[in-house]
Amino acid sequence: MITVKNTVKASLEKVWEFWNKPEHVKNWSFASPDWHTPYAESDLREGGKFKSTMAAKDGSMSFDFEGEFTLVQPNSALQYVMADGRKVEIKFTETPGGVEIIESFDPETQNPEDMQRDGWQAILDNFKNYAENN
Repeated sequence: MITVKNTVKASLEKVWEFWNKPEHVKNWSFASPDWHTPYAESDLREGGKFKSTMAAKDGSMSFDFEGEFTLVQPNSALQYVMADGRKVEIKFTETPGGVEIIESFDPETQNPEDMQRDGWQAILDNFKNYAENN
């Protein structure tokens, strides 16, 4: 698995809400400023599905990021299986410096692992910026 992490200076409840509610996901779930997430939905429960569309702002390409939750522990942990069968685990831990988010995921085989790590880290960094400034 590949792991990325960051610490967000916000309450655990706010971090959980901003991570999971579609109206917030649309504001941070993309790796660079020339992309956006125009659509997001989530049924946050074990067995529930989620889907978001990541798209280039110039309309040149887009893809759906989707899967099914296999574990939902409010304010603590999420696990899901993506549509392609890869697994993701996310842990939220309150620390004196804020909420530490550790996200681990199975790599895909098309792109180098360092590219995948950098992309997921950029999205996590966007989340940190959004959660700390809204």
